[in-house]
Amino acid sequence: MEEIIQERKKRVLSLIQPTSIPTLGNYLGALKNWQKMSKDYDCIFGVADLHALTVHVDPATLRRQTTEMLALLLSLGLDPQENIVFVQSHVHTHSELAWILNCYTQFGEASRMTQFKEKSRKHADNINVGLFDYPVLMAADILVYQSDFVPVGDDQKQHLELARNIADRFNGAHGQTFTVPEPFIGQKGARIMSLQDPLSKMSKSDVNPKASVSVLDTPDVIVKKFKSAVTDSEACVRYAEGKDGINNLMTIYSCCTGLDYDEIEKDFEGKGYGDFKAAVAEAVIEELRPLRENYQKIIADKAFITEAAAIGAERALRVSQKTLQKAQKKVGLLLK
Repeated sequence: MEEIIQERKKRVLSLIQPTSIPTLGNYLGALKNWQKMSKDYDCIFGVADLHALTVHVDPATLRRQTTEMLALLLSLGLDPQENIVFVQSHVHTHSELAWILNCYTQFGEASRMTQFKEKSRKHADNINVGLFDYPVLMAADILVYQSDFVPVGDDQKQHLELARNIADRFNGAHGQTFTVPEPFIGQKGARIMSLQDPLSKMSKSDVNPKASVSVLDTPDVIVKKFKSAVTDSEACVRYAEGKDGINNLMTIYSCCTGLDYDEIEKDFEGKGYGDFKAAVAEAVIEELRPLRENYQKIIADKAFITEAAAIGAERALRVSQKTLQKAQKKVGLLLK
């Protein structure tokens, strides 16, 4: 009888900072696809709490937000027995590999990271070394798991390229050690814009509370936010240039219902924006309902969260330890 060799699934790594609860834009643009992605790939999902330290935050707040983000990941239906779901600081290999990779990163290439420049301007009173160096920690996050793919938005493409450069440089000096990661090209998530400024991306850091919808907003709050969403004076539901507010609402409605733009236009022919906004709000409420209900159950079960975090950390350490020891040996460190 011939032995059947099962090919290893390609590995995908996704980390998210516990800065605040994700928005509808984060959900439709990325998180919604994570459960499906976890069926097709060997997935590692993590809460990047070490990255959150680059901006000073109240310790109790960081602990609470880390717990909430872990609960949210679990609420997406990511089975901690099937996928690795963990908290970054629980796995020491990230930080240890980051130091080694620091020594294979050129100061010039690190200083060219545009996010460092942008965040330095935003946090001029706290331009710390961690803020400068966190792309190298990000590279360690990726490389320590031999990740094949990393989902990245436009703002993170430069960091993935840095990780690729570091991997190539290390491999060139010491032989094949790290998998050189590629950007993940899967089902493309929608780009959701602000409800108050449809030319800007929906952001959880927006100072206007009406501009974004949190995935945990209550139905009443969601209805109010969509009622106040910016539209135009035409009072016609159609996707067209110059109708940025309506285009954004149609994109959201399409993502939640599966209808294309032509079908949406036919359904709302002769109807006003009030009817359309109410329909979009209801579609969003139903889309987010399972996530919100799962979250309320999980966040109340501290024992389950603690156990899931421990399982994730143990599995993440087991996978990443092999890579760390390989790199340590290559550079000449005396292993225990």
